[in-house]
Amino acid sequence: MLNGKRIVLIITGGIAAFKCLDLIRRLRARGALVRCVLTPAGARFVTPLSLSALSEDKVYGDLFSLTDEHEMGHIELSRDADLLVVAPATANILAKMANGIADDLASTVLLATDKDVVVAPAMNVRMWEHSATQANVATLGARGIIFAGPTDGPMACGEFGDGRMIEPPEIIAAIEAALGIGSRLFGRRALVTSGPTMEEIDPVRYIANRSSGKQGFAIAAMAAAAGARVTLIAGPVHLPTPVGVARIDVEPAEDMAEEVRRAYDQRST
Repeated sequence: MLNGKRIVLIITGGIAAFKCLDLIRRLRARGALVRCVLTPAGARFVTPLSLSALSEDKVYGDLFSLTDEHEMGHIELSRDADLLVVAPATANILAKMANGIADDLASTVLLATDKDVVVAPAMNVRMWEHSATQANVATLGARGIIFAGPTDGPMACGEFGDGRMIEPPEIIAAIEAALGIGSRLFGRRALVTSGPTMEEIDPVRYIANRSSGKQGFAIAAMAAAAGARVTLIAGPVHLPTPVGVARIDVEPAEDMAEEVRRAYDQRST
């Protein structure tokens, strides 16, 4: 259960924002205290009134509100919580987080926090697969941001593929894992390598192996479910990122080795 746990839920502008209403309801049913930060784009999909009614708390959205800054400034808002959750996490908010941009309340809270952050990405498959987004995901994963999804499936735009936000029960599982609730490995860190590597011969040919990556992904998923903070360094495979796992994608073996060294050097941070 999440009795008394304080969660700041940051809702950005994606069609999956409607799932946050169910997420809030489920979190409150488990005893969590939910405080919502709603971006202007997010307000195009869900209303402050709905969020306030379900969370039983004020909804924040204006960085320059004199009243809000007096009652609960963005610094206090970012730290008066046990966990920050971004759902849906659009390509835009991931880019802001990766590059340290703080031009609205949501991004400012994320930059100012000293707490763990869980993000549930939601975007079109092409946006998710774009090299810029994948670079941002790798950067955030290396910094310890916890990714819950995305998964694949049909999208509101009519396409099918990775980028669909996971369902509220899965987000709650990631939240509980991040908070170490009922977790045998809470406080432990796990580093898992998985999948093939590719060594380029020329622009057309490469040397690789047939590793599917499935075993490593399963190990990472189980470790995260048991409460560990898991970093998964994955070769080129088309597998959904396990809930609560920070994923870093690589291709050559040299890059995999470098990411392992970097993750090991950061183990005490």
